[in-house]
Amino acid sequence: MKQMSHMDDIPSTPGKFKMDKSPYIHRLRWHSSLAKLTFWSLVFLGLIFIFFFRSPSTSPLPSDPSRRSLRTYNWGGSAWEKRVRSSARVRSRNGMSVLVTGAAGFVGTHVSSALKRRGDGVLGLDNFNDYYDPTLKRARQALLERTGVFIVEGDINDSALLSKLFEVVAFTHVMHLAAQAGVRYAMENPGSYVHSNIAGLVNLLEVCKTANPQPAIVWASSSSVYGLNTKVPFSEKDRTDQPASLYAATKKAGEEIAHTYNHIYGLSLTGLRFFTVYGPWGRPDMAYFFFTKDILQGKTIPIFEAANHGTVARDFTYIDDIVKGCLAALDTAEKSTGSGGKKKRPAQLRVFNLGNTSPVPVSDLVNILERLLKLKAKRNIMKLPRNGDVQFTHANISSAQRELGYKPKTDLQTGLKKFVRWYLSYYSGGKKAAG
Repeated sequence: MKQMSHMDDIPSTPGKFKMDKSPYIHRLRWHSSLAKLTFWSLVFLGLIFIFFFRSPSTSPLPSDPSRRSLRTYNWGGSAWEKRVRSSARVRSRNGMSVLVTGAAGFVGTHVSSALKRRGDGVLGLDNFNDYYDPTLKRARQALLERTGVFIVEGDINDSALLSKLFEVVAFTHVMHLAAQAGVRYAMENPGSYVHSNIAGLVNLLEVCKTANPQPAIVWASSSSVYGLNTKVPFSEKDRTDQPASLYAATKKAGEEIAHTYNHIYGLSLTGLRFFTVYGPWGRPDMAYFFFTKDILQGKTIPIFEAANHGTVARDFTYIDDIVKGCLAALDTAEKSTGSGGKKKRPAQLRVFNLGNTSPVPVSDLVNILERLLKLKAKRNIMKLPRNGDVQFTHANISSAQRELGYKPKTDLQTGLKKFVRWYLSYYSGGKKAAG
């Protein structure tokens, strides 16, 4: 008769059998434990070798796009400090001195220009990364330099640089717009979102908390934090715990981090949830921008639709309206209440929607562009991909209206007309070919 194996003695129902504790079993357990111990010891030693004894030439750090900026920029010196002071000098009564991060970005350029025009001191900071064409960022930089705004080339994760800027200038306010933008790109380079939107924010707040005086901070959150929320219009009181993308998750994390630094250190913090900002000098990765480019080049453009042929719509908000909201947030920001990194009393903590309150189907956006460009678009109707995009956005701006006096005035037809005029001038006016 065939001899039963040891495992055959174990019943299928647990709890009704006591294994025979024979010397054979003890030896088997001992050898098994020794093998496991040997295996994990080798793994541990291997990890130690990898992390501590690998040669610098094999390190992936220089090729990590999210960290390159910390290794490439030079700053400091008397001439550099003179430019910093001059740019940040307040030239109007009761003006403020503002550090604008992401100053070469779309919103950053417009906000910096508006602040400078009214006599505030403005210093920009930007790392000029290549998420989209750096040439456009350099053109914005040149535009700002003509108005007297100096942009320091550096990264918000560079603590030494930030500390030096606060040592040279006692900023009263920070307009924090630097971030890794884009919903879909997060699937290609998730690390850049954590690096900029979380680590960068924390690094900035760490420097601000120890500054004397502490500045009031206004920063860019996003309408993306509403994620899979189906209640419309989106209100600041709605749930924001269902992000549909990593970008949204990092912006939601930013709001929680802001709460923490407000609670512990007394930093005055105002978060602004932007809703699909568009306009001249915009971002090439935004639909209105690359739709314009592709229509002019006769290329097919993707028009997404939701399940059951549902409409995809966005609360498109013109840049001038966003800028007014940003300046109003700065003007109404109360002083931070900490000193030497210690909170003395409760500080202001706010979050506002900045939208247009008039969602427009993406197909209508294309119709307007066709009329403005006098060209017919080649449309490819596609299902909305599961890559972070949501079906619709719609802002409830009652809080911003009440607290900031925020009143968007530009409809999509008017705003796109201004954008198309700028686009045709910029790309065909000797700047750079649209292709």
